[in-house]
Amino acid sequence: MIEEHVDVVIVGAGHAGCEAALACARLGLETVVFTTSVEAIAMMPCNPHIGGSSKGHLVREIDALGGEMAKCIDRTFLQSKMLNRSKGPAVHSLRAQADKAAYSSLMRQTLENQPHLQIRQQEVSEIITDEENRLTGVKTISGTVWNCRAAVLCTGTYLNARCIYGDVSIATGPNGSQAATYLTESLKKHGIEMYRFKTGTPARMDGKTIDYSKMTRQDGDVPVIPFSFETDPASVQIEQVPVYLTHTNEETHRILRENLDRSPLFSGQIKGTGPRYCPSIEDKVVRFAEKLSHQVFVEPQGRETNEMYIDGMSSSMPEDVQVRMYRTVPGLEHARIVKMAYAIEYDCINALQLDSTFQFKKIPGLFSAGQFNGSSGYEEAAAQGLYAGVNAAMKIMGKEPLFIDRSEGYIGVLVDDLITKENHEPYRMMTSRAEYRLLLRQDNAQLRLLEKGYRAGLVSEERYQRFLRKKEQIQDEIARVKNMRVGAGAAIQKCLTELGSTPLTTSATMAELIRRPELTYQVLSPIDPDRPDLPFDVQEEINIEIKYEGYITRQERQVEQFRKMEEKKIPEDINYDDVPSLRNEARQKLKEVRPSSIGQASRVMGVNPADVSVLMVYLKTRTEKR
Repeated sequence: MIEEHVDVVIVGAGHAGCEAALACARLGLETVVFTTSVEAIAMMPCNPHIGGSSKGHLVREIDALGGEMAKCIDRTFLQSKMLNRSKGPAVHSLRAQADKAAYSSLMRQTLENQPHLQIRQQEVSEIITDEENRLTGVKTISGTVWNCRAAVLCTGTYLNARCIYGDVSIATGPNGSQAATYLTESLKKHGIEMYRFKTGTPARMDGKTIDYSKMTRQDGDVPVIPFSFETDPASVQIEQVPVYLTHTNEETHRILRENLDRSPLFSGQIKGTGPRYCPSIEDKVVRFAEKLSHQVFVEPQGRETNEMYIDGMSSSMPEDVQVRMYRTVPGLEHARIVKMAYAIEYDCINALQLDSTFQFKKIPGLFSAGQFNGSSGYEEAAAQGLYAGVNAAMKIMGKEPLFIDRSEGYIGVLVDDLITKENHEPYRMMTSRAEYRLLLRQDNAQLRLLEKGYRAGLVSEERYQRFLRKKEQIQDEIARVKNMRVGAGAAIQKCLTELGSTPLTTSATMAELIRRPELTYQVLSPIDPDRPDLPFDVQEEINIEIKYEGYITRQERQVEQFRKMEEKKIPEDINYDDVPSLRNEARQKLKEVRPSSIGQASRVMGVNPADVSVLMVYLKTRTEKR
């Protein structure tokens, strides 16, 4: 038997595994990342884009904390767009079409060139613990033991994976990669509760056989706004690749309805629970029977391939049904399928078994991240990987863990939802899940989280000093425009009229003008000759902070109330059976989740406000007795 010794083991090299491995290695810990295939590092087996509604927020937050995803997509994107521009800044979200091969290749290079990090193509089959059930290492299928001080499980959709379309069922991971077949049993032996989830992906088409003239062309934004706060905006102003929009129709839906008995989704062949917010096309036709058509986006997979991704038509239908249904879509009448659409089932965990650092409550030293936690999406996975990786490192180094609450970031919402609420389907981040979303905008991710990344050791001193200068610029300029008065002179009136705004009858502050719906900080520059020359992102921040000041102040007051509840800690040794008048359902749920605060307890499913009041009275009485 061979024995190896490292500080941290990362199991899996998808988006979660890459961020976890880089975080640990950058903090100086000897780290090994295991993958069943080095060619699958940071692979995008499903959609070819990074970001999107709420997901773009996560990517910006990863970047603010010192992660890699934003930098990688900035160097490998095909097209970039800011979504939801017609709405308020709280829901503005960047989305970039990715060159899949280039993204994976660049992330692999980043891992290969990272000091303290080694990559090993090997399947991990067991976790090893001591007599007190603390993690001491892992074992691979070859029998090699890797002794470690912490491990992060980032197995994605690979555990006991099964790809299905029609009657075809293959024991394989996504995109035909090798599945991992042993680790589940080891986890079960250690008392870990497992779920069976399902996701899916559409067919890939030969772009040469698609008639784009029957589709609507969708171009990217000019100028392009980068994801990373560190990326030079000039470097991303490249020639972009178009996306095309088409639609399904009644003929598509007829073919699907007539063959529902052949769908593994409806025949019972697929047992796993699928994502509610990303249904297959056959599921859409059943659930939204009144809809005559559904959007289909035809998206490029990369600059060096003709392969196109048929977004919006995920399916597990048999091959003959897939061919017929795809060819009813305008522009795809003669398209040739390169890769069939398929569903994939896989093992994951009930994330209620994790604490607020993503460590298993039952197995100290063992952390978990990504789709293995019951979530979906590249961005959710990367955010969890970074979070779990940092916390694994902090545990080893004897430092305070990284903690982000719901009022500080979408990552905080993601973590809290996973460890507090029961998720019986793949969890997807949405802006509606963030109750303080006006404060959690993508534009201010650095202002909210960069200091946490700096304290953790992932943000350099140089970057931190640049951040402090930017923060000072914003504060100074907001103070200046609040104090600057604008008179009602002829030149001012003329400018306001040209901008479609009401002329002044008396003087006003520049801040009061910016708050007018039709005006912005940027367009008022002609009547502000003393304005300093500031970068675009600084100007954007100033504009939002002034324009939405009233709403922001109101939400900050709500956060104060939230934090008061979070500060009311629940002792770890509490016995919920001793709490009188607590409903049985609440008692059961609180035992399962074991919340760390009254605030978290109030968010546990099955716990109502009356239960929270009972719990608070009990804790107060207990404290007084002691």
